[in-house]
Amino acid sequence: MKEFTYYQPKSVDGAIGLLDAKWGKTELLGGGTDLLDLTKEYVAQPDKVISLTGIANFADIQVAPQTGKGSVVLIGAGARLAAIADHAHLQKIFPALTTAAGMIGGPQIRNMGTLGGNLCQRNRCWYFRDEHVHCLLKGGQKCFALDGENQYHAIFTQGHKCVIVSPSTLGPVLIALDATAEVQGPKGKRTLELAKFFFAPSGENEREHVLAPNEVVLSVKIPEKEGTRNASYEVRQKQSYDWPLVQAAVAFKADGGKATGVKIVLGHVAPTPLVVEAAAKEVEGKEVTDAVATAAGKAAAKDAKPLSQNGYKVKLVEVAVKRALLTAANPGKRQYWEV
Repeated sequence: MKEFTYYQPKSVDGAIGLLDAKWGKTELLGGGTDLLDLTKEYVAQPDKVISLTGIANFADIQVAPQTGKGSVVLIGAGARLAAIADHAHLQKIFPALTTAAGMIGGPQIRNMGTLGGNLCQRNRCWYFRDEHVHCLLKGGQKCFALDGENQYHAIFTQGHKCVIVSPSTLGPVLIALDATAEVQGPKGKRTLELAKFFFAPSGENEREHVLAPNEVVLSVKIPEKEGTRNASYEVRQKQSYDWPLVQAAVAFKADGGKATGVKIVLGHVAPTPLVVEAAAKEVEGKEVTDAVATAAGKAAAKDAKPLSQNGYKVKLVEVAVKRALLTAANPGKRQYWEV
């Protein structure tokens, strides 16, 4: 591991002042669960590591009323995944978020990992993580996964030079819930829709998000909408210490037994979380029955273009969407799935 200088500023302004205008020279530290791996793998070799753990209120979770608009939930970027998963108010109104947070890694990871880190983490492609492989995202000329070992890579690959999958499990849920992120840089603060937060990189000077090298995520805001149903469903090889093979996050308003304002977002199947409007149209204005959920799942998978070794993910998309919809439509009711 390369030697670096460690900083622990007491304010966001102090942290931003230490950041470099180019990627690679400085790294932010929240929980460190990803940064530790990156430095040990020689993928990240920063001169400076800037810890955000000394900033006051950076990990707060608040419910804030808005005049005439109901309430919003404000989650600091430093909030631990375990705190999100165990938060009683979030469990009541946003079960999709607490379920997703509670399934990330194991207890040790959840007690260290943060909201900001989950949104901004680097991809998990084994070619990218191998210090000996000079892939596209490290200045090379080739995505080795296109013709190599790609069983865990993207199945929605159209227009993408690099076929990584977005590793964020909270991202698809927050997009489905219409969340926004507050970001601060040298020019001040700006607000980003989570749907526009993620980016499909194809070179070493790009990241899996749209942030500039000297910007910091401050918090995420989620509007509370009366009558909203939401759920997240993951398919994975084992139940802990693993990234999902496929994830589906859904949200809709239950209006007279019919679903309206339907949003369906896929995770771990494309370089960014994928909003599938065709699937949402299959549900909009209808009662969420088994048949409707099945049709939505098929619509979600329709445009998939799997690689040589990951065609199995197409069926998993159908299953995940169906089960997420049925879970959201029947809150508190245990679902029994056909094998």
